[in-house]
Amino acid sequence: MYKDSKIYLAGHTGLLGTALMKRLMSDGYSNMIRRSHSELELTDKNSVFDFFSTEKPKYVFLAAGKVGGIVSNKSYPAEYLHVNLAIQDNVFEAAQEYEVSHLIFYGSSCSYPKVCRQPMKEEYLLTGLTEETSEGYAIAKIAGVIGCRVYNQQYNVNRFIALIPNSMYGPKDNFNIKNSHVLSALIRRFHEAKINNAESVSLWGSGKPRREFIFSEDVAAASVFAMENADHLENSPYNIGTGVDYSVEKLAGITARIVGFEGEILWDMSKPDGAQRKLLDSSKFMSLGWKPTIGIEEGLRRTYEWYQEQSVAQAAM
Repeated sequence: MYKDSKIYLAGHTGLLGTALMKRLMSDGYSNMIRRSHSELELTDKNSVFDFFSTEKPKYVFLAAGKVGGIVSNKSYPAEYLHVNLAIQDNVFEAAQEYEVSHLIFYGSSCSYPKVCRQPMKEEYLLTGLTEETSEGYAIAKIAGVIGCRVYNQQYNVNRFIALIPNSMYGPKDNFNIKNSHVLSALIRRFHEAKINNAESVSLWGSGKPRREFIFSEDVAAASVFAMENADHLENSPYNIGTGVDYSVEKLAGITARIVGFEGEILWDMSKPDGAQRKLLDSSKFMSLGWKPTIGIEEGLRRTYEWYQEQSVAQAAM
């Protein structure tokens, strides 16, 4: 991938897309193509093919898709399945048709079985049933991961690369309580509780499940590393994680401290926990020379600083 190579960054305004943009620019890549959702509907095949025919990108980071937390996944499973499958299918077909050099697709750790040996190795995919609360999204992501392998196999190329990052967080995350992931939800809940001088905050579940989180800029760095070393990759997915997990209870405590909330944290046991543990074995990718650099406390501090800046900006409008 040369510094002036034409790069299409799908989903450039989102959590990962923003981090990818920052990383590519800092690394000197200057020829990036971006389209907003209103400018290019990726679920529409004709629009996607017209775009690839006109722009002819050589490298694609497919960071676009429908994402959300437990509540949203439980409420709209068909949407999560359809939207993500449609985007993947259209972009994969166009990338093959117009001979993209390499495309990176992002899977999800929720694609691993609900009951799975820990830490989860790439070969554990499809060895058991997925977690029911994210079934539609997980199946779509599994299809994308398998899609990368079979496209390469059928067409005898190494065009498609599947990366499976664990739960991401960072600036530009979704902080909507109804459909956000756990860390962004914790930040907002504790921030609002601090502002309102609340005595306590009630959180879903028992707090016992363990989760691994990775800062969005670490995933962006891993992505650029993968693209630059694409010719050395196997035709199989690669986990992207930190190798460290925490109980949700501990994460809540760390987040409350960073935000400055000093009240009581309560746990609503009537609400679901989700999978009990989701820790990836990322040793295969790390053995190539990449390592994460941003720990959970630094990442949370940077995320909360961004959230505060956005809150101030919105209040001033």
